[in-house]
Amino acid sequence: MATRHLYLVRHGAADAFGRLTDVGERQSELVGERLAALPIDTVWHSPLPRAAYCAQIVGTRLPGAAVREAPELVDHVPHVPVDVPPAWAAFFDGYGAAEAGRARRAADALTGRFARPAATEAHEVLVTHAYQVAWLVRDALGAPPVRWLGLNCGNAALTVVEYRDGDAPAVLLYNDMGHLPVELRWTGFGAGTRP
Repeated sequence: MATRHLYLVRHGAADAFGRLTDVGERQSELVGERLAALPIDTVWHSPLPRAAYCAQIVGTRLPGAAVREAPELVDHVPHVPVDVPPAWAAFFDGYGAAEAGRARRAADALTGRFARPAATEAHEVLVTHAYQVAWLVRDALGAPPVRWLGLNCGNAALTVVEYRDGDAPAVLLYNDMGHLPVELRWTGFGAGTRP
């Protein structure tokens, strides 16, 4: 049975214009070094510059891995809940049926392409965005769609999900920042206490 191994990576820290910062570049190098011992086939990335550049950096650490764009990985809201949790009311202000429909179609395209077993053994890195990592984790766990909210991940954190024929997906690792020194961890989160 073929297994699809997905290594989900939120892009490195970026500035307000969507370009990787020096910190983001270093984070990208370090996650690439962490993945270097694995038999990675492809590094897929979002079309947005912060993810594309992160993927290019990661790809330099993975000889033989192709680096390719996947439009399904673009940053987008994957689900607009009918009953918005109070803590998220301001975030979803102005979202209506049209936005909810676009969110559903984009989320379906993401899971349809990546959240399934492969025809042959595959090791793929997906360099994407926080919401897409959250959506894929929520999907792998079989959680209700609204549960993508609050599944935050740090810049260059590593999440691993495996897909096998006939088995439920397995989330092996979530938001792991062990490859990052303390000063490069927890970027991409709001202020707060960190372990």
